[in-house]
Amino acid sequence: MAGFQEPPIKKAKNDRTVDLSANTSQAPTQPSPSQAANGHTKARDGLGSFQNLKHKTPSKGTPQKTKNPEHLRNLLAQRHALPIFPARARLLEELRKNNTVIIIGETGSGKTTQIPQYIHEERLDRKGGICVTQPRRVAAISIAKRVAEEMDTNLGGLVGYSVRFEEAICPATKVKYVTDGMLLREAISDPLLTRYSWILLDEAHERTINTDVLFGIVKDAQKTRRSLPGHDPLRLLIMSATMDVDHFSQYFGNCPVLYVEGRQHPIEMFYAKKQQEDYVMAAMTTVFQIHREAPPQHDILLFLTGQEEIDSVTTNLRQIAKDGSLAECPRLRVLSLYAALPAHQQLDVFRATAEGERKVIVSTNIAETSITIPGIRYVIDCGRAKVRTYHPGSGFDALKVKKISQAQAWQRAGRAGREASGSCYRAYTRAEFDAMNVNPTPEILRSNLASVMLQLLAMGIKNVVTFDFIDKPSAELLEAAIVQLSFLDAVVIKSDSLELTEAGRKMAQFPLEPRYAKVILSGPEHGCTEEMWCHENFLNFRNLLYATEVRKQLVQVCERCGVALTSCQQKTDSVRRCLATGLFTSVAELQLDGKYLTLDTKQEAALHPTSALFGGKPAYVLFTELVQTGKAYMHLNSIVDPQWLHDIAPEYFRRKHVKR
Repeated sequence: MAGFQEPPIKKAKNDRTVDLSANTSQAPTQPSPSQAANGHTKARDGLGSFQNLKHKTPSKGTPQKTKNPEHLRNLLAQRHALPIFPARARLLEELRKNNTVIIIGETGSGKTTQIPQYIHEERLDRKGGICVTQPRRVAAISIAKRVAEEMDTNLGGLVGYSVRFEEAICPATKVKYVTDGMLLREAISDPLLTRYSWILLDEAHERTINTDVLFGIVKDAQKTRRSLPGHDPLRLLIMSATMDVDHFSQYFGNCPVLYVEGRQHPIEMFYAKKQQEDYVMAAMTTVFQIHREAPPQHDILLFLTGQEEIDSVTTNLRQIAKDGSLAECPRLRVLSLYAALPAHQQLDVFRATAEGERKVIVSTNIAETSITIPGIRYVIDCGRAKVRTYHPGSGFDALKVKKISQAQAWQRAGRAGREASGSCYRAYTRAEFDAMNVNPTPEILRSNLASVMLQLLAMGIKNVVTFDFIDKPSAELLEAAIVQLSFLDAVVIKSDSLELTEAGRKMAQFPLEPRYAKVILSGPEHGCTEEMWCHENFLNFRNLLYATEVRKQLVQVCERCGVALTSCQQKTDSVRRCLATGLFTSVAELQLDGKYLTLDTKQEAALHPTSALFGGKPAYVLFTELVQTGKAYMHLNSIVDPQWLHDIAPEYFRRKHVKR
């Protein structure tokens, strides 16, 4: 069977490069395409190898429970089998010598789960904890559970996690997995991050907006701690499967770059013969072609673009699976995976597949990196993802379905070869793949920077424009953030510098976008603080339990900020007026031809068919986001009175020529 490895890692040009691979003579190479007899394209390449070495016994003081010795022996054997294990001694040697290190470890190398354990086993965390960041909450939670299991300790004790509105930690926690946004929030109250001696920024190649900001925050914290007497040094590890290593190494003071080989079983690659008009239908057809032929417990991972698309496809797959013609096939268990799912439903995808069964997981790009789902032998890649793009000056984001990058395509394909040989079916042609961008655009170059600016100001960084970004955002994006925060009364401009208002300081304490924080702070004025957790979570039934926990935390923040908890009972006008205090930049006006135009960018938009307002024609509609499919749809809508808009932001709406 033909196989492939991920694209070649670009080696750093500086002389501080160390290859930790067991077989350094065999570097991964770009898959070379060859035309298969069936008309599909396959990619072929060899595989690396690794040797086994003895594992060092955990240091004295590490909590050990031996309720199931056989299970612990199996876990240890699995740790020994990871490609990073032979490099353990050399890796630790480099970590002792350097305060900042970039680690390039191919997907499946074990870097995320093992390196924190190596640091702890060697007692290198005596003076502070180990913090490992992840771009996504499901990764932070699932990895923390795995590491706690390997270290034979209860989750929330020695090993824990912290994600937005949920955490499992205690004062004794030494290894903590967090979303990058949570570490950013910690830096507001503790800019030097004094509780940690090691910070590992994982999946750096994803270039999320929070990770990019963290690069500057941790770099500054490390420098400051080094210069102040009485402060222990902060050690940084920047980890990724692939990245522009020269760019990153230069940003972090020409730090050394360490390479660890990964483990990738052969993967057979299939491209579409011609361009697909309906990639969703093509993907569903491929699912059942595989289902008819593949053995049980050979699971399928299907990448689609978003929740709505996934919910529709999972419903259709379950219905089709009941067809009598599939009676001889394994039982089909269809699962969804996307960010809005409650945590317990996200974790269902990691459960082992029963005998005589096949698991089909329909996922967004949440499954591209970090997490490894057991049993996957087939990947179906639609070649697309929803990308959030901010329109400067408009105050709202637009979600658009766009082609993914080549780097993302290889990440998706690699999911099929973690445990054994697999196959990847791409719902696009080889020519379409070749036309993709090599890497995705960093979020910070296309995102709303209002939250970032608010958080940096809360950390005491006065001149946000000169902040040490690894890639500096455009002046247009920075100016748009200042304008938005000004309209929200979060900042004022004094002597050519920005200062937080009292409201801005309170808004920075909420783990929400500034506009939603403004809504909550406006609750007492309209007598509806109690109702204002609700809009953020959209009152989706399956999220109600999670929303209850969210509400508890938001109430705690309100109490710290002195925000009175009031209720307007059934007075929904008060709720809508309060929503408008934070979301007034996301308003569309009905035109004479029956269409809506957004007030700021004059973009044509429509009420989404799932909206309660669909079919009606209110004059002014508030929305939370635009989703671009065939056309732009407004999601999560409320009717607003133009007089309210003038009362809330008179200057803004005078500019937009909104009639009273």
